[in-house]
Amino acid sequence: MSAAPDGPDGFGDDGFGDDGFGARLVRTTDALGTLCVGIDPHPSLLAEWGLTDDVDGLARFCDGCLAAFAGAVAVVKPQSAFFERHGSAGVAVLERLLAGFAGSPTLTLLDVKRGDIGSTMDGYADAYLGVGAPLGADAVTLSPYLGFGSLAPALGAAREAGRGVFVLARTSNPEGGPVQLADWAGRSVAQGIVDGAAAANAAAGAADGPLGDVGVVIGATHDHGLDLSALRGAVLAPGLGAQGAGPADVADRFAGLSGLVLPTASRSVLRAGPEPAALRGAAESLRDELAAARAAAG
Repeated sequence: MSAAPDGPDGFGDDGFGDDGFGARLVRTTDALGTLCVGIDPHPSLLAEWGLTDDVDGLARFCDGCLAAFAGAVAVVKPQSAFFERHGSAGVAVLERLLAGFAGSPTLTLLDVKRGDIGSTMDGYADAYLGVGAPLGADAVTLSPYLGFGSLAPALGAAREAGRGVFVLARTSNPEGGPVQLADWAGRSVAQGIVDGAAAANAAAGAADGPLGDVGVVIGATHDHGLDLSALRGAVLAPGLGAQGAGPADVADRFAGLSGLVLPTASRSVLRAGPEPAALRGAAESLRDELAAARAAAG
């Protein structure tokens, strides 16, 4: 897998200068729209592309995605599980994919959903978020269900390295409801997570200034019922396309957000492959539909 050419900012692997993730995200979405494309090389999709379900097929899949999406969409979201299932060789493909996008204007959001306590959380932070992290992306997803405070090592490492995090709040899967909508001290668990993210952004100086580096994950497939007015961060909104949410749903459900929303589509874009031109065309078409829906909603 070949790396993309150096991006316009001239930063190295971790060299974001004084540019935090939130600031880079605003600049990138202003230029390339708000669509986030999931890179999910699951076995059935590899087969649809005529690829083998092994490391060679995985690498060819990633070559196609890199050629199609680098510089065409604001964010790509590789799903780590589909690389990990191939063992250490699959993780090496993931590392090369992240390095390829690092030389382009497109940001990477690694979907790993890590969350733990103490020294174990420190280890995850070293792997994904610290300066020089071997699997470092521009941002990662985190699970807060051992308590939002348990994420402190990850938030600190991300801040030091100029990376971002997206914390699971109200996910698109129906099984999440009993936990995420449970009442805790007069508010839902999901609202508590949003409030924790807002507090982290405010503490970092994003209350009235640039977009903060701590975002949340809220599914676009249902009305979430959350107060997002103080977040000052980004919302990753999975569920666009194959899961049933459309551009108008996204515009409507996140109208009260103080930040920006990154609608995520995977299968509905990836099924246009394997030709990079077709993939890029599918992504650009959906990106433009999102922009039109956002403009119509005011």
